[in-house]
Amino acid sequence: MFSLEGKKAIVTGGGSGIGRAIAILLAKQGAEVHILDFDEAAAANVVNEIKLKQGNGFAIKCDVSNQQQVNEIIASVAGQNMTIDILVNNAGVAHVGNAETTSEEDFTRLFNVNVKGVYNLLHAVIPFMKVKGGAILNMASVASSVGIPDRFAYSMTKGAVVGMTLSTAKDYINYKIRCNCISPARVHTPFVDGFLAKNYPGKEREMFEKLSKTQPIGRMAQPEEIANLGLYLCSDEAAFITGCDYPIDGGFIKLNN
Repeated sequence: MFSLEGKKAIVTGGGSGIGRAIAILLAKQGAEVHILDFDEAAAANVVNEIKLKQGNGFAIKCDVSNQQQVNEIIASVAGQNMTIDILVNNAGVAHVGNAETTSEEDFTRLFNVNVKGVYNLLHAVIPFMKVKGGAILNMASVASSVGIPDRFAYSMTKGAVVGMTLSTAKDYINYKIRCNCISPARVHTPFVDGFLAKNYPGKEREMFEKLSKTQPIGRMAQPEEIANLGLYLCSDEAAFITGCDYPIDGGFIKLNN
């Protein structure tokens, strides 16, 4: 089950965190994985991990907000057979702030990466995916479903991701293209560690425990747990699933009351 042999996959933001875990798992299952990341060195490190496990991976420096750059890269990845089987729109940036404290610069920055970046990849990949169908996985968030303090711009972008997921699933169902999204709650990634070190110096452990307890299950997710759900949705075993948003949140949405 869950074999991806012979499939070509693109993972944006695959240089760290959830994207890294997804890229490694897709490669483990036999996919040829192309990691698009603004941090080319980080992407290259993940490719080295993949190759150490006899997987097939490639690192490509990419600014997902730059449509011309995305178009050129996707055309190159599609290659002579002109096909792409899997797209994982994982690249994203976060921000802390409400409607008053969020600057126009930060609002635009989040929109350009988290919303326009997803659009740019969909716009570039779908023409190639229409050749024989495929699977698209977008990374949303529980912030698109519930109110989270000081996540105004971030919540806006993730709500847009859910909307684009539903629209894409509807528009391309007759081309055998499936499109779903995942909505994680807090996941223990390097971003979390960096956030705590910056904002709570000397209190990292205390705040980590506090944030972990916001999930009813009592802990944060591991990136590999998110990747497991991603693998399922990208595999042929999920052939009957499209247009869905999957919370993977330790009970955060339904059990926090």
